[in-house]
Amino acid sequence: MPVAAERREKVDAFVRRHFLWPGSLRLHRAALGGDILRAPVNVLLSPVLLLARLSGWLCRKAGLGRAGDWLGRRRILLRTAVVARLEAAIRAELLDGAARTAQGNAAIADYTGSRSAVAELTIALVALAVGALAFRALTPGMVSMAPGVAETVARATAVAAFPLGETLGGLWYGIFPAGPSPLLTGLTILGLVVLGSVAGAFAGILADPVQAWLGVHRRRLLRLLDAVEAGADGQRPVVAHEHVLARLVDLSDALLSALRLFRG
Repeated sequence: MPVAAERREKVDAFVRRHFLWPGSLRLHRAALGGDILRAPVNVLLSPVLLLARLSGWLCRKAGLGRAGDWLGRRRILLRTAVVARLEAAIRAELLDGAARTAQGNAAIADYTGSRSAVAELTIALVALAVGALAFRALTPGMVSMAPGVAETVARATAVAAFPLGETLGGLWYGIFPAGPSPLLTGLTILGLVVLGSVAGAFAGILADPVQAWLGVHRRRLLRLLDAVEAGADGQRPVVAHEHVLARLVDLSDALLSALRLFRG
């Protein structure tokens, strides 16, 4: 049996071992520690990754192949402990220690980068659910959720400080709402963004099993094997669609927040 076929037979077992429970829990145990600090930085670097990949594609189209390849190989995101453990498992269990070339390493980095983008999308879905249930508003991210949280905090603080008691305070501020200060809104945005990015370090505990059941992990790993086996002649995608979708969610989050601030 060809080596390529043997590797593909290992993919299903790999997915079950690492992306279903309890394997997903074991994998994300590595996130306890430094990954909690790296996660917010990676959220900030994700747009830079998208820009670098698109710039590399434009360079190749313009005939600047060397510059395009250099941009395409840049590892923008910080290497987390979870990613390091997953990459080691991929090399040991699927590639038998192969993929030492720049092309192979870039393919693995693209794969793990896609998982990071999916973690961001998972947090966005959680924010949507919380916004719909708690604030009856469309909140595709932590930024658009912040005004609702800030208003809730401002109201609770005002009611607690009402001189005639909390009962009358609740009635008073039910008629005359207590709006949050710009400082409170800004601190709430900062706190929620940090909280969301840290939660993203562990989002795969839930997202990985769902993707495994849907066959997403299997398809991504097969594409990874194809890219590694193709070597330098293989054509990698410009950028994973997960990154594009995550940035579109970020953009909608920012636009909704700006619209609400303008209306307010």
